[in-house]
Amino acid sequence: MKRPGKKVATDRSFVVALARGLDVLRAFHPNDGLLGNQEIAARTKLPKPTVSRLTYTLTKLGYLTPVPRFEKYQLAPAAMALGYAALANLGVRHLSEPYREEVMRATEGAVAVGGRDRLSMVYFGQSRNGLTLGVQLDVGSRIPIATTAMGRAYIWALPEDERASLLRELRDHYGSRWSKMRDGIERSGETVARHGFAISAGEWQVDVHAVGVALNLNDGTGPYAFNCGAPAFRFTEDRLRRDIGPRLVAMVRKIEAALGGATVSQPHIKPAPIKKEESKRMKPGGKAARMVEEIR
Repeated sequence: MKRPGKKVATDRSFVVALARGLDVLRAFHPNDGLLGNQEIAARTKLPKPTVSRLTYTLTKLGYLTPVPRFEKYQLAPAAMALGYAALANLGVRHLSEPYREEVMRATEGAVAVGGRDRLSMVYFGQSRNGLTLGVQLDVGSRIPIATTAMGRAYIWALPEDERASLLRELRDHYGSRWSKMRDGIERSGETVARHGFAISAGEWQVDVHAVGVALNLNDGTGPYAFNCGAPAFRFTEDRLRRDIGPRLVAMVRKIEAALGGATVSQPHIKPAPIKKEESKRMKPGGKAARMVEEIR
């Protein structure tokens, strides 16, 4: 779940055929079941003849299993083994589990940890119970970076140059929708600077509210981000600011200390008392707005 490196067009070490093969595997999402060449071509934006050759090769290598009856494919155990191996090596997933469970029980919200994959955040750890039925996400689920609390926390944990690069990618991807999203990202930057957490209140899904907090480690991995979300009627914006956000910040700081990490862009912040007028949604402006003002 690393960020893309150099641009393909200028990187002579980049193997295009390998990238395309991985894009085919990436086309399979949780709960997809079977996909045919035409569906894979639509998702990857690759020509169908190219997809046909790639699925043939991946089948021969054991990463896809053909289902001749439907002329489709499903991920084979060899492909799934890669994912499980990656999960096994994510120490933050295992160490954070008891902390996530504790916050889940205290807040009755779903608590997750994820990392970036292109313009999405991917869950690799999730804690929820029967009281979080409104949040139907699990390990492997993808959520957008631009409009979610987890994604926004991730954005503001990045070094300035990497943040600017990501914001340009988001702008180019969303086109006319970018202006509204940019305003939300600016607001979240001010909230992170002031209180240590980002908020998404109905900006991704109307009926879901959440907070997000980023985690940076000294081993060079990440940043990662945690969120805590629930149906909007249970997690009001006022509760997000006064209760859920500070709880999640405290949780991530404990995990950070246990893993020997240090938050680079947002040092250990003690959540400031929230004034009455701050219970309303913050308007774009201030330092965060200045940091993204060129991404228009």
